[in-house]
Amino acid sequence: MVDSKDNSLEEIAVGEHHIHSSDNGNEELDYSHKVFEQEKALSRGLKQRHIQMLALVGIFGTGLFLSSGRGLALVGNVGFVVSYVIIGVLVGLNQMANAEISTLMPVTGSNIRHASHFIDESVGFALGWINVYNSVIPSELAATAVVMTYWSDVNPAVWITVFGVIIVATNSYKIGFYGELEFCFGIIKILLILGLFLVGLIIDLGGVKSQERLGFRYWKQSPWNEYFTVGSLGRFLALIKALNSACYSFGGVSSISFFAGESINPRTSIYTAAKRIIYRTFSLYLIAVVILSMILSSKDPRIVSPTGNATGSPWVIAIESAGIKVLPDIINAVVLTSAFSAANLGLVQGSRNLFALAAKGQAPKFFLTTNKRGLPYWGLAFCAAFIPLAYMSCSDSSSTVFDWFQSITSSNLLVGWMSISINHIAMTRALKVQGYSRDKLPFKVRFAPEAAWISLIVMFLIFITAGFSNFLKNNWDTASFFSSYFVIPLFIVFGAFWKIFKRTKFIRSSEVDLQTLFRDVEENPEPPLEKLHGWKIATLLWA
Repeated sequence: MVDSKDNSLEEIAVGEHHIHSSDNGNEELDYSHKVFEQEKALSRGLKQRHIQMLALVGIFGTGLFLSSGRGLALVGNVGFVVSYVIIGVLVGLNQMANAEISTLMPVTGSNIRHASHFIDESVGFALGWINVYNSVIPSELAATAVVMTYWSDVNPAVWITVFGVIIVATNSYKIGFYGELEFCFGIIKILLILGLFLVGLIIDLGGVKSQERLGFRYWKQSPWNEYFTVGSLGRFLALIKALNSACYSFGGVSSISFFAGESINPRTSIYTAAKRIIYRTFSLYLIAVVILSMILSSKDPRIVSPTGNATGSPWVIAIESAGIKVLPDIINAVVLTSAFSAANLGLVQGSRNLFALAAKGQAPKFFLTTNKRGLPYWGLAFCAAFIPLAYMSCSDSSSTVFDWFQSITSSNLLVGWMSISINHIAMTRALKVQGYSRDKLPFKVRFAPEAAWISLIVMFLIFITAGFSNFLKNNWDTASFFSSYFVIPLFIVFGAFWKIFKRTKFIRSSEVDLQTLFRDVEENPEPPLEKLHGWKIATLLWA
């Protein structure tokens, strides 16, 4: 049972005006409370190491361990690496912009609240409900059941039920407990990745008796695969399709700033996480992708025709091909923790999305209600109600259903990332128009304005071409088209509804309230960044 003690604010007003009672009993208009007051209902239980690990755990999920084989089979060994490099660079640029705007305005829901503050409340409303929609799609929970089929013939519905209950239970306690749980999963995952580096190199260099030295053999044999047609055009189409798949693998990066309202020293934590996610992406993720492309051919029939269960994991296939017996089970165990962790994150984000919307009067007010541990339990209950959608993956076409979920999630992720860039562009214009120097920002990132534009343009191109295969001759697939582009009419409907209902107006750069944000920076100073020396440099992997 969730503790019924109500810690919601006694006088939370929503919409354009926020009225609260001052100590002397007089009511006064105070916009700063409209922006930040609701955050006090949440528990600030997440430390910097939690924020760092949440981002890392979210990135190293089923996208790398389970479904990356589809991208490898699609585009070829060299093309596979290129697709992840492109998305990795874009995500890094995007997080440069995210670091600046989120440290200036550290609030739960991050880009949702930023859009309402810098652009238009109707945009924040649309983004918020799309994020809720994205959070309740149980793609990772479905993946847990898929992973379990590696060991068990039990109906996947049983595992969905078991893990669904566990996920709800872990989310029903204070946020600090959730942070510690994910921190432990993250440490396990980092150890696995380092182990995969070692095993992959041993296999590639001929250190396994049953397999000769591979070197870059597969890069030479099948560097680029073709899609739909032959030649350069076919290779280009394969790359475009693979980029959308790679987006799914980087989904958890948004958690860097999402939990600002529940973080200790949020500005410092967000900036540090955003800065470190760039080199972590390249030093860990892309090295893993390179090694995988060296030890597994894109022509391997086991990834060309995936089984829909964990036996299709490219890492398992590569290690089994080398004749190693024990490691595949260990990998699948960690894949399971990855899927569980990502599903857990989805439920947490969904409930906080609803909290962020309710803070702006864009969701029912009861979603602001928290118990004595700072848990927004109504949002948790709402998101948990969609867990049964995961049972769709129990059919014989489980692989197809998982692909649908992945495609929908990738499109929603791109919309979220583009919104970060647009929010930053709006903030930069407001700073310029109102005469604020970028030096006044609590944390400034070099080239962040340029990074916002580059990531926006390229991500938009990836987004609009995500479902291009449906427009090729005799290649139409209604389910694929729906999963690729459904977010567009969804955004239009949500945005138009709130704009008409509330008659909102786009906020001019001269009218953006920067004064409140800078005043909050001054009134809530945080300790300076700690410089790492000696053995503490090793903590860069997790802290």
